[in-house]
This record gives sequence, C-alpha cells and structure tokens, in this order.
Amino acid sequence: MTVQSPPPILDRLAELGTGGPPPSIDSIWIDGTARPADGGQTLVVEDPSTESVLANVSRGGAADVDAAAKSARAALDGSWATITPQARGNLLLALAQLIDDNADRLARLETLDVGKPLSQARSDMAGAAATLRYNAGAADKLEGISVPLGPDFVDFTELEPLGVTAHIMPWNYPLGMAMRSLAPALAAGCTAILKPAEQTPLTTLVLAELAVQAGIPAGVVNVVTGLGEEAGAALTEHPSVAGVTFTGSVETGRRVGAAAGGALKPAVLELGGKNPMIVFDDADLERAVESAIDGAFDNCGQVCSSVSRLLLHARIRAPFLERFVERASARRVAAGLDDADLGPLVSAAQHDKVIGHIESAIRDGARLCLGGGRPAGMDKGHFIAPTVFDEVNPSSPIAREETFGPVVTAFGFSDEAEALALANGLPYGLVAGIHTADIDRALRFARGLAAGSVWINGWFIGGVQAPTGGIKDSGFGRERGLAGIHNYLSIKNIGVQFHRQANAGDDASA
Repeated sequence: MTVQSPPPILDRLAELGTGGPPPSIDSIWIDGTARPADGGQTLVVEDPSTESVLANVSRGGAADVDAAAKSARAALDGSWATITPQARGNLLLALAQLIDDNADRLARLETLDVGKPLSQARSDMAGAAATLRYNAGAADKLEGISVPLGPDFVDFTELEPLGVTAHIMPWNYPLGMAMRSLAPALAAGCTAILKPAEQTPLTTLVLAELAVQAGIPAGVVNVVTGLGEEAGAALTEHPSVAGVTFTGSVETGRRVGAAAGGALKPAVLELGGKNPMIVFDDADLERAVESAIDGAFDNCGQVCSSVSRLLLHARIRAPFLERFVERASARRVAAGLDDADLGPLVSAAQHDKVIGHIESAIRDGARLCLGGGRPAGMDKGHFIAPTVFDEVNPSSPIAREETFGPVVTAFGFSDEAEALALANGLPYGLVAGIHTADIDRALRFARGLAAGSVWINGWFIGGVQAPTGGIKDSGFGRERGLAGIHNYLSIKNIGVQFHRQANAGDDASA
C-alpha cells in the first residue's frame, strides 16, 4: 500500500473554518520539513471571533529549539554561506512573489487566527511582501569602509552575518512582525529560528513552507511553535543563537533582555506603549479626529503604536471629543471574515485584561463617553466596543498601563509645558504625535518628546523604509529601514601593514 504524504501546510490550513474537524498540524519546522514536537505535546489554536478550535499545533520545547539551532547553524556554515548577496536578494524577491500569489489565502488564515478584519489582513500581506522587496534590494549593498591609517597601512571593514538569529514574535501582526525581522536577517546572510506567539502560529508555518518553495535552502528558516516560557526561553538562552529579536510586553521583554545580556548576545526589544496624541488649539480638528480614530481603533487597538492617550488643549477639548465619540460610535464591530471596522481581541485573556482596565477606570471615577464592554448582542467571541473615557484619574491603571484594546483616554492641558509633562510623564517612550498648524511649535515640541518616533499631523506615518523602536520601558534598538538590517551584521576590521622598502637611491648593501 502506498502511504500518501499530507498536502502542503497552506492547502491544509486553507480548509480551516469550513466546518470540518480541527486538524492536527505538525508545526516544528526544521531543516525544511515539518515534524511533531519532541515531547509529543500540542497546543490549541482558537478562532477569537467564535471561540471555536481552529487547529492543534505542536508545543515545542528545549529539545526542538536545540534541533532547530543545529539546523540553522549547519545552513549558516554550509549552503547559505556559498550564496552571493545578489542571489540572496533574488531569493527574497521570489518569496515576496509567493506571498503575493497566495495573498488571499494567507489573509483569510490571518483573519481566522487573529480576528482582524479581512481587509486589514490583506494589507498585512502586502506589507510583508514589501518588506521582503525592500530588504532584497539592500542585500548586495551592505558595504564596509576604508579607514585611513597612513601610508604604511591598508585598513578596512567587512560586514558579516551576525549568525543564527532568534525571532520571538507577537500575536497582533503574525506574518508582518515575522517579516519585519526575518527579511533583514536573511538579507544580511543570517539564518533564523522563528517562535510565533502561541495564539497565532498559522501564517508563520506557511511562511516556512513558502521559503522552501522560493528556493531558500533548508535550515535557513526554522519554526518552533510553543509557549514563551518554554520554547521562547530556550531560544534566548541557546548558545548557538547569536542574537535575539523580541516584540511584546514590557514584563516579558525584561526577561528576554536579561537572559540575552547574561549570555552576552545582542537583543532588539520593541515593547509596550502608552502613546499620546497632543492636539493644540490651532489644529485642523477634522484631520486630527480622523487621524485619532485610525490610530486608536486599527487592529482593534492591538498595536504597540496605537493612540491610547488624547492630550487635548482646553479650548478644543469638548468639540474634539464630541466629534471623536460620534466617529467612534459609527465603527462597526463584527467577526473578522465579515470585514467590519473592528474584529475581536485575540484571546479570552486579552479580553479579560481590557475589561479589567475599563472596570477599574469606572471605579476610579472616569467619565465613560462611549462603549465600556461587549457590543449589544455579541455574546460569543472576544469582542469589545470602541470605548472612550474622559476625566480619567491619573493614577488609574488605564491612565498608566498599556491596555492594548479599543480603549482611549482623554486629558486636558492649557499650555505647551503642561502638555509636554503629560506626554513624557509615563515610563513608556514608543510613539507620540502632534497636531498643530504651527510648524515651529511642531518641530520644537517634537524635540522635547521622549519617544522613538514622533508623528506630526498624522498617525502611523512611515513604512518599511523608516526605522521604528522605543526608548525607556518601550525597549531599545531599531527595526525597519537600513538601521534594521544592521541588527543582523557584525563589523570585522582588517588591517594590513606594508613591509617598508628602501628608497630607490639608498644603498641596499649599506
């Protein structure tokens, strides 16, 4: 009897949500093939719109991480090292084309896994392909420098791959965040081990499969699905891993950073944000409101760089909030495949956290302007209506901690000094925004803001070309742009001293 191989992972996952029983997927991807976890354990992947089981995947641990690290190291020293930088770039372009070719199926899978509206998932797929193309173009342009030491020396630098890199990703943009660090790592010549969030591993598995189809050698891209405290911790501590990239909470980021520092390996950490949008009294209110709506409720507020605090000049506070609440109340909430404005939160745990913040704000005396819980008639799924608070107690958790949901708090100020103190008064420093018609004020104020990115008269400004990252408790290091590629490069200095020859007129026998 002939034993038939299972269909490719994307083909199997494309059937999710069509009514059949949830499949069990071997999701430890090592050396170009899928296998079960070494210990045989599994994880449940849930559809946050319905709370039904989508699939069961492998729960990897230290043994699986070790196998992935050996595979990545062998590829780094073998087939991947023999490929020219231009050829690496061409392989990334081929992977980008495969993502474009499968964009609809990938977007549907991302929507089922995360809950986000389908149109937003399609945009994520386009962004992943664009990230690959940007980094592909840089692969053969990573040049060293010549150092002028004088006539007796030649001194220069070469940029070498950092080595085997670990990528521990969040659940809000699974494929997009994977690509944000994977693409520059591959462009730099590194190999990689991806650890997707346990809630949202599915498109990362397809990514590994597509990488092989694109011609990227086996072992260059490996995936270990599992829990952070098991697979993630093992990755950070593994001696073959030369560098770690992590996006997630401040609490987990501290542990990752401490473990990487103890092992003397570099880490890039993008952590939480409690991002202020400061609106001055000369701002274009309509433009500022639209910008705030997009910034607050895109991806159901599950974005590190979401607008979470509105700092409003006293003269425009009331009219701004009136417009903002009116626009927010019109945002439609539905299952991701229904492609409304907002989908559900990713999990029951995240839903409970956001509800906890809302309830504590009400207890602390905040004025609830809109929302405050589940939308009417939506008893199933992890849904929360767009929620707006004013007159928030500054010591309330909702005023000081990252909520990571469709919840916005409003505060007033009377002058620039008060606005700057409010904006900089928390330990976060990821993003801040300014709306004003006065360019002098905008640039002056931007220099005073303690944030890795400052956006003026807009939100979510930038793209794959623009470096992003935080300061203070929001992490360190920069991703995207050319700065992002340098996370995965090591500088080697090479010096040559000439043998000094006698001058032509010298007597060599003297």
